[in-house]
Amino acid sequence: MAPRTKKTAMTDAHKQALAEGRAQSKAVRDYLEALEANRPRRGRKRTPQSINKRLAAIEESITTATITTRLNLVQERQNLLNALAAMQVKTDLSGLEKAFVKHAKAYGLNKGIAYSSWRSVGVPAEVLQKAGITRAG
Repeated sequence: MAPRTKKTAMTDAHKQALAEGRAQSKAVRDYLEALEANRPRRGRKRTPQSINKRLAAIEESITTATITTRLNLVQERQNLLNALAAMQVKTDLSGLEKAFVKHAKAYGLNKGIAYSSWRSVGVPAEVLQKAGITRAG
């Protein structure tokens, strides 16, 4: 068994660099996750009115439905109520965007992330421009 080498203490500069890396990663991750969660979906858009209309139809038909149909209607009702609640919660991307703009360029340079890669995951061109990330690199 080889002898252990003596551990050296981390320098303050190294600790600071690690902290900056964590801050950059968090800002980028939080912004990209928020973009993903608020990305427009394909298909017909749900509105509170259409959801309430369908909920009313479910309530009308649930009492006379067979047990398996009732089970499906109960689950659909729960899904619609969840969707309605999610519509009430508005995600404010401005704070996340501000942190992203502050850290994205350094993060991208450290990780070798190209402009096209940022765009392919949904980051708007305007946000990349604010962050100082250009097509030229």
